[in-house]
Amino acid sequence: MSTPDETLENREKELESRIQLLEKRLERITATMSDDAAHAAAPASGPAAQQKKYYSDEEMPELTEEVLGWASRNAVLPRLATVCFLMVIALVLRTITDSGLVNKLIGSGIGMAYAAGLMAFGWYKYSTQSPLAPVFAACGTILMSTIVVETHTYFKALPLVPAYLTLMATGIGMAFMSRRFNAFVPISVGILGMCFAGAAIDYPSPFFPYLSLVLFTANVLGYFAAQLKRCSWLRWSVMVVTMIMLQLWGIKLGILLNKGDAIPAELALSWYLPVLAIFCLTFTALSLLGIVRGTSSKISRFDFSLPTLNVIWAFSAALHMITAWKAHVYLLGIIGILFAALHFALSFWLAKRGTVGSLGTNTFAFAGGALIALALQPATGSFLLSLPVVSLVAFTMAIVSRVWENGGVRGTTYLMNIYACSALAFALRGEGAGAADAINMLPAGLVAVISIYHYQWCRQWPVPRSSALFDAFDRNDRSAALLLLGGLASAFFMIRIAILQAIPYVPQLMQRDMSRCGQSVVINIAIIVLIVFAYLRQNREIRNVAILVTVVGAVKVFLYDLLGTHGLPLVFSVFSFGVAAAVESIALGRWQKQAVKPDSPVYQTAKE
Repeated sequence: MSTPDETLENREKELESRIQLLEKRLERITATMSDDAAHAAAPASGPAAQQKKYYSDEEMPELTEEVLGWASRNAVLPRLATVCFLMVIALVLRTITDSGLVNKLIGSGIGMAYAAGLMAFGWYKYSTQSPLAPVFAACGTILMSTIVVETHTYFKALPLVPAYLTLMATGIGMAFMSRRFNAFVPISVGILGMCFAGAAIDYPSPFFPYLSLVLFTANVLGYFAAQLKRCSWLRWSVMVVTMIMLQLWGIKLGILLNKGDAIPAELALSWYLPVLAIFCLTFTALSLLGIVRGTSSKISRFDFSLPTLNVIWAFSAALHMITAWKAHVYLLGIIGILFAALHFALSFWLAKRGTVGSLGTNTFAFAGGALIALALQPATGSFLLSLPVVSLVAFTMAIVSRVWENGGVRGTTYLMNIYACSALAFALRGEGAGAADAINMLPAGLVAVISIYHYQWCRQWPVPRSSALFDAFDRNDRSAALLLLGGLASAFFMIRIAILQAIPYVPQLMQRDMSRCGQSVVINIAIIVLIVFAYLRQNREIRNVAILVTVVGAVKVFLYDLLGTHGLPLVFSVFSFGVAAAVESIALGRWQKQAVKPDSPVYQTAKE
């Protein structure tokens, strides 16, 4: 029989065990509640796989519970129900109008008043921080845009000017709502509704000046929307619609001008170029503001791409119009060069701001390079003579990029010079009159000299230590070898023109074979010069270029000359390639012997 002391001791142990069990349960409940609170306060803190929840195996919630929790937090069902009820009222009003119970103009007025009431109620709901506020604002905007398009296009009850003004007022009102309550939904829906509804009115023959005013407002509001939230997709959508509609305007005018037909009033010929210039300046200003007033250390893709897309689109559209109008094309070229100079000036200004990485410098340098490549040909009247200027501008910007320590601008100069070499090769291809004109030796020679010297400069001055472009793609700056290849190709076309100029002094039966085989001899001589220079300088990069040119020479000799020519020219072609192969073999053999000598620099480098 147990004593009272033993009974009391057992009760104390039981009480302690129960207290410990309650403490464990309390800790588990506290951990669960803290995880739920953290998840509700920061729903977008990371991927779902990284958000750990401390549940026991018995308390792990099912997927349906997670979905229901997400739906309740975002008020999905109340918002969906609100949308349905608002649609029902709108459909009832539409049914009453279609049935003829009220006049279509009155019915449209009632519908627009209903949409305006929804937007006003959305403002009130935002002021009370209601989760249904975005629903009322978005539904009111969409309904207003739809009613405006339908009333003007189908019912013919709303004039054009009030229709456009209503769309603009809707977009501006939604922008004020977003600014007042720091909400993104109203301004985004307002911009898209204004932009697409404006483009849909009287499509495909709208009154373009009025439409341009709507699109201009949409692009400006898109910039302010980006200040609330990074929304490149919204600005891309508005920009694409703007460019398409203005391009459609220009195409219609071009077709009528080429035919000599009368220009309808809705096309407004005299307004096209001024409107195009306004949009071009506006896009440049919006990109500059986005870069200067940006709060992050990285430029958005939209702000980076906009200047280049803008100048290419605007200049091409203006050139098409002026050509069809038979106006002074050279004047457009001069304006384009001045505008390119403005872009380069903006690059200098942004570089002097002293920001980390010189944000925006390469943005406007790239746009200026693209525009000067387009504008030089109309300004000078000669495409080939404009290419050395592009190459010279590229080399000048390369020197400036070293001062700025900007790898992006340096990469842009590569593209500009490669463009000049490629365009030269494309223009001088074949055996036409342009390819054999002696005057074209001058641009070919200048491009060759500048490109090769640009390559040599790049090997003298390495890329900046910190360059996002080269760190990501080409830390060893191997892409500069393309400048050497482009220079060699330009030099080849210069000598090719000299050969074509000398062909008439050869007997007529040998002219064709001499022309083709003479080009092969030039390639083979280039192989000898390159491999000897690479051997003397111990330059592996030029050695690899020589090997690449050797492959080109072999294809030219054995697939084209040997199968398509004969006689003495073929003898010179095959003999010159044999000499080039022999010289290259000797040089590469000695190169390998030097590499295995213990006292050679190559051996020491390999050993280290």
